[in-house]
Amino acid sequence: MKVYLKINKNLEFYKKLAFIAVPIMLQNGITNFVSLLDNVMVGQIGTNQMTGVAIINQLLFVFQICILGAISGPGIFGAQFYGNNDHEGLRYTFRIKLWICMLLTAMGIVLFGFGSSELISLYLHDADAESMILTLQFAEEYGRIMMVSLPFFSLSQIYSSTLREEGQTLIPMAAGIAAVIINLFLDYILIMGKLGSPALGVKGAAIATVISRMIECAVNMSGTHRNPDKNPFIVGAYSSINVPLVLVKKITIKGMPLVLNEALWAIGMALINQCYALHGLAAVAALNISNTITNVFTVVYLALGSSVSIIIGNLLGAGKLNEAREKDRKLFLFSVNICIGIAILQICFAKIFPELYNTENEVKALAEKFIIIAAAVIPLQAFTNTAYETLRSGGQTIVTFLFDSGLACCVVLPFAFWLSKYTELSIVTVYLLVQFTEIIKCMIGYIMVKKGGWIKKIV
Repeated sequence: MKVYLKINKNLEFYKKLAFIAVPIMLQNGITNFVSLLDNVMVGQIGTNQMTGVAIINQLLFVFQICILGAISGPGIFGAQFYGNNDHEGLRYTFRIKLWICMLLTAMGIVLFGFGSSELISLYLHDADAESMILTLQFAEEYGRIMMVSLPFFSLSQIYSSTLREEGQTLIPMAAGIAAVIINLFLDYILIMGKLGSPALGVKGAAIATVISRMIECAVNMSGTHRNPDKNPFIVGAYSSINVPLVLVKKITIKGMPLVLNEALWAIGMALINQCYALHGLAAVAALNISNTITNVFTVVYLALGSSVSIIIGNLLGAGKLNEAREKDRKLFLFSVNICIGIAILQICFAKIFPELYNTENEVKALAEKFIIIAAAVIPLQAFTNTAYETLRSGGQTIVTFLFDSGLACCVVLPFAFWLSKYTELSIVTVYLLVQFTEIIKCMIGYIMVKKGGWIKKIV
């Protein structure tokens, strides 16, 4: 009887995990798959166009990560408020997200509007003058249009993150699917010049992305507002800007390290890629190809990580501390084991995928090696991501700051710079050594999670 109850309890847990993780996986997987097709379409035009788009997307990645970091601080409290059936508290966290994201979006528009050329130029090395001028030109064309998408991306993330804190993942999934279908359809028409449209190249890719962001935002908002019974936090959310000062202080103390962490980590990643760019535009183009397919496969551990923050956050908010520890162990094992299989699958595409691009053989050969290296690191990233989400769900934001961006900026970035600037090692060897610094994070993450400082209720 006890064995039957234990099996049944485990089945219920994995059903709940699937209910949360699979829609996130599908949404992000479809999004990244369409980004892959988008990238391949741009890659058919030429290497300079592909590289220009890749540079802008790297810069936009910093903004997007800052937004995700900004909402993750209130999100810690939101998940626990929901676990404690406190809908008013969840409404307050929603308002705080709005204020923070409005500020960051305004800053992003100003930065991209006045400093984009200087930022793009950081990635242009070791190429002939004509290639650098063309790459800069295509990047600026793409970036000017992409600025329009920033407010829609921010608002969409505010809604989808709050819905996920309630365990509702279907509306964000529907929004993501609608957006990517529109994006793919418009890419085909605008980039390639089909159905009577002129071939707009990188401009067409940017216009398609902006429209898809608008669609995603509209679906998330309408799906939330049309179901106030399921989403009571939205009732009266805009009737006041009031948030208790005590809660603002608590979220600021817990959340500020997360905002700084995500911002510094994203900047660190951008600078690490800039170190790789010291090896030439061929390296930039090859990394773009590798990152495009790797992003499709990493949605698995990222979705499982999001599930960790929701499931463990809800349990901690409900005061079920021992159950939170037990479930967390299962999530670690499940995530790493699944991602070993995902890594093997990605390696199978290493030879095939670069051939889809209209680029030089040197770029294709580099991309193949980068894809294999990136695949080998996926199980390690699955472990560190689960550790990060576990620590964050219990409010261990200072620890996650040191664990994540601290290592990226103080260890990985100087190491990448030294290898690229002061050694004669090839870009493949440099990339291999830098990627496997993930082992350090694994060891630190294991120690921090085992100590159990995250097992506490903070609301």
